[in-house]
Amino acid sequence: MKIAIAQLNCTLGDISGNVARILAAAGRARDAGADLLLTPELSICGYPPEDLLLREDFVAACETAVEELAGRLDGIGAVVGHPWRRDGRLHNAASVLGGGRVLATYAKRDLPNYTVFDEQRYFEPGGDPCVVEFAGVRLGINICEDVWGRSGPSAARALADAAPGVAGEADAPRAARAAGAEVLLVLNASPYHLDKHATRHEVVSARARETGMPVVFCNQVGGQDELVFDGASFVVAADGRLTHQLPAFEEALTLVECGAGGVVPGEIAPPLSVEAQVYGALCLGVRDYIGKNGFPGVLLGLSGGIDSAITLCVAVDALGPERVRAVMMPSRYTAQMSLDDAARMAANLGVRYSVLPIGGPFEALSAVLAPEFEGRDADTTEENLQSRIRGTLLMALSNKFGSIVLTTGNKSEMATGYATLYGDMAGGFAVLKDISKTLVYRLSRYRNTLSPVIPERIITRPPSAELKPDQTDQDSLPPYDVLDAIMALYVEQDLAPADIIARGFARADVERVVRLLTISEYKRRQAPVGVRITPRGFGKDWRYPITNRFRHRF
Repeated sequence: MKIAIAQLNCTLGDISGNVARILAAAGRARDAGADLLLTPELSICGYPPEDLLLREDFVAACETAVEELAGRLDGIGAVVGHPWRRDGRLHNAASVLGGGRVLATYAKRDLPNYTVFDEQRYFEPGGDPCVVEFAGVRLGINICEDVWGRSGPSAARALADAAPGVAGEADAPRAARAAGAEVLLVLNASPYHLDKHATRHEVVSARARETGMPVVFCNQVGGQDELVFDGASFVVAADGRLTHQLPAFEEALTLVECGAGGVVPGEIAPPLSVEAQVYGALCLGVRDYIGKNGFPGVLLGLSGGIDSAITLCVAVDALGPERVRAVMMPSRYTAQMSLDDAARMAANLGVRYSVLPIGGPFEALSAVLAPEFEGRDADTTEENLQSRIRGTLLMALSNKFGSIVLTTGNKSEMATGYATLYGDMAGGFAVLKDISKTLVYRLSRYRNTLSPVIPERIITRPPSAELKPDQTDQDSLPPYDVLDAIMALYVEQDLAPADIIARGFARADVERVVRLLTISEYKRRQAPVGVRITPRGFGKDWRYPITNRFRHRF
């Protein structure tokens, strides 16, 4: 038989729109000779629905849509994901549709409840396997976490370590095989993070070898708030060999010919470098956040520094220059090279560019505050005042023209609190929120290999907030290579400070970074949502209390 993998960009809550997208894919697949269309997890409603699942009208609308879709399919079957209530229990389900009706429904057995996932808040686990004979082939159905296995806290260990077989044996694929399945179909909403592609291949190949079945893995693509689903769907043969690989970060439709005898090899999209993956995730995250929320465009402060430069590149590549506006807001401390490089960046990318000096507003506010500040020396208060003036100007432009403000702060700054509340943190979407400073440099070099739009001086000059004379970031922070390494170990791997020191880092640097991380939680809680690209970002999977007196022993 021929199965079409429909790697779809579903919009959460747009039930009728998602049904239309599935029907369009079904029509293309049928015309190409497919017998069955495989769609992603919860393709009817989008993923993750979160507390929408607590609304009975939402669940009922999804169930009605499945019935209607079954009646509208013409000459082809489909497997679709949807919430399903049975005997008072809500399940994350997949239904096989054919001949104008629902042929079978499977309830997901293993519900993830780690990192960004909290399915146990909403769903009850299923139990029975689901095997359906379609076009002469017995098809088993699994959903995402079902194939990851049960070593430790579900797939958490597999996500942290991509070693072969790390997920251990999984019950659901083996149950499908025991029930007579010859091919395993897996619906997924598996979000992207670094190294995720290799981890998926390792785990799914292990499932194929354990069960002796080919596995067809269909993944969602698109941005949903902070999550980016990369697609990158694939097929492995019964011996674990990769036979098909769909592209990442774009919708795709591919036919797979398979049966009891195995899988006919097909097209394999070339692998992407780490930088290309991350850049693709950022562009997709921005494009979908802006598009799905109906914003006409974006604007950002362009400082002449590297963070705003790469943010501008992502915005233009995601949306086109006509939907992007850049604003330079110089102060008395802004270097001429910053003015020149910002103007050149805007010209290279063809965006609307404005210069709004902040000297006048700063002097006016300083005069108002002078009686209150009498007898006190200038300090970070005056530095932050400049940043807050810039935030106010950007938000005024946003308010007037409807475009959303993109903030330009990176993960290193968010970790250490090197950002100003209601200043450079003011905005609606944080493009670099999960991008360390060292990765910012790598992405900038990568972007210039596509076309040389970032002036070399922006990449090579020492980073500076330019809020006082001769300022550099390293006046207040450890070197970024040190800071980022400590941050990754503490935030993404949960290592204790003593263990980080044991790896060769200076005690003073570790103490400093961990202290800054701890006292900056109140700032991070007020930061805008941003794209997640690491196994642990400062978003859904970082839930530290603000009021917290626990301190590590060094």
